[in-house]
Amino acid sequence: MDQKKIGAFIKELRKEHNLTQEQLAEIVGVTNRSISRWENGVNMPDFDLVIELTNYFDVSIEEFLDGERKMEMMDKKTEETLLKVTDYENMEKMKFSKRLCGIFLAAIAAFLVYAVIDIQGLASVGVYEDIASFALGFVFGVLMLGALATSRYMAKIRALKLRILHRKRA
Repeated sequence: MDQKKIGAFIKELRKEHNLTQEQLAEIVGVTNRSISRWENGVNMPDFDLVIELTNYFDVSIEEFLDGERKMEMMDKKTEETLLKVTDYENMEKMKFSKRLCGIFLAAIAAFLVYAVIDIQGLASVGVYEDIASFALGFVFGVLMLGALATSRYMAKIRALKLRILHRKRA
């Protein structure tokens, strides 16, 4: 896949439909900055947005991913498989979001435990000191996890894992 070619294709399709970046962004539900990044080949849309764009512009997924129109159409079975992959990807993203939300809720609870111990003035008393330290450490760890999970580095870590996995299979 050539991101620049796909970006140019998105721009071509948008102009064919006489749309501005702002109008397309509103249709798809993203910012016009995202559209600009796609068209410049900096980023790619999520796969569920790819499907939405292909439906809107009436092109096949294969044409979209190749960045050019094709005379032959993708067969239905291949397209159904790609749709299943998209559903699976969305389910995995949803599971990850729910897990992350659960961890953040646990961190809020840990922070409340720490706050209660600190307000009561028990933070320097034996067992309470250990509990307060653990709670504060947990909160700090979750904040670091959240920063990592929402950063670009997480995508790089995933890509590295996939490369390593691919090498093991070969």
